[in-house]
Amino acid sequence: MRRTSFANWPCSIARTMDLLGDWWTPLVLREAFYGIKRFDAFQQELGIARNTLTDRLRRLVDEGLMEKRAYQTDPVRYDYVLTEMGRDFFGVLAAMNSWGNRWLSGEQGAPVVFHHDRCGHEAEAAVVCADCGEPMTAEDTRPRLGPGYPPHLAERPDVQRRFTA
Repeated sequence: MRRTSFANWPCSIARTMDLLGDWWTPLVLREAFYGIKRFDAFQQELGIARNTLTDRLRRLVDEGLMEKRAYQTDPVRYDYVLTEMGRDFFGVLAAMNSWGNRWLSGEQGAPVVFHHDRCGHEAEAAVVCADCGEPMTAEDTRPRLGPGYPPHLAERPDVQRRFTA
């Protein structure tokens, strides 16, 4: 059965989920942030099937989050390195880690914490307004139509209801 593509939906969350596709892709990106670069190391750390890993790495390269760099010529072998686009995904993983630490850790505590080298402290990701620096919460933040929302959809009554208070 073919899955629905969200790549052209007027929603960045849906588009991101379409790019990720499944639970393996964020875990491959996590390993890349942990310093993994080689196919065999990804496979060993994740316990992922080789064909699945090949597919996920190919997609991450095709979508621009990683690039392949040859480190050996005979036979050709590659490192998989995060691009600027891929490195920018760190905030998403950090937010997921913070949420998981709060709600899924259990009595033992957080399994992974992040150390912020600049200030020297253990840190949790926080979503703050880029303009005023205040925390953004579901209670004080609402979605609005952006400039990229398709005009023919923006006129629909159901869309109007969704994006107006």
